[in-house]
Amino acid sequence: MYDAIDISGHRNNTAVSAATETTAGEFNVWRNSFAAEYLPAGGSLVHVDDVPFRFPPVCEGPDNIRCSGQFIRVPEGRYDWIHVLAASERRTEDTVELSFADGSVDAEALRVSDFWAAPAWFGETKAFESLVMHYPHHVQRGIPAVMWAQRVPVTRRTGLTGILLPRNVAVHVFALTLQRTET
Repeated sequence: MYDAIDISGHRNNTAVSAATETTAGEFNVWRNSFAAEYLPAGGSLVHVDDVPFRFPPVCEGPDNIRCSGQFIRVPEGRYDWIHVLAASERRTEDTVELSFADGSVDAEALRVSDFWAAPAWFGETKAFESLVMHYPHHVQRGIPAVMWAQRVPVTRRTGLTGILLPRNVAVHVFALTLQRTET
């Protein structure tokens, strides 16, 4: 069983733009962005490796979380995996802190490969690929951008209550889905 988590209150970055509005993109310091025409419709339910994700709104303002230590409360429950749709400026390894109902906190690795078209460095699944890259003033053909599906283990067998994202602006989270422990 899966629980798609509402992260709308944490979105603070725009990483997807329309070809007619490339100045809206702010994925990185050069203001690159994914091309909306190659991605799912905003707000749609998408499946990657049979995991459902709620795709963020597209071309309507912030569409992802640029990680800066946000704490995301989740419905308390026992979970095996945290599934993420994410992209990273350069491949990135960082830590998320998982908070539990009994007060314990576990640190787990979040590893996300580069959004510039390259192989999956950490074994993720390529979720979506924009076949062009948007720059502030033009569309660059021949330079794809990749969004990855990655997962983080939840090893403690007690109720998860929250996820503290890393302080790493290179990591962008587009969607989160929790996979419940089978009972």
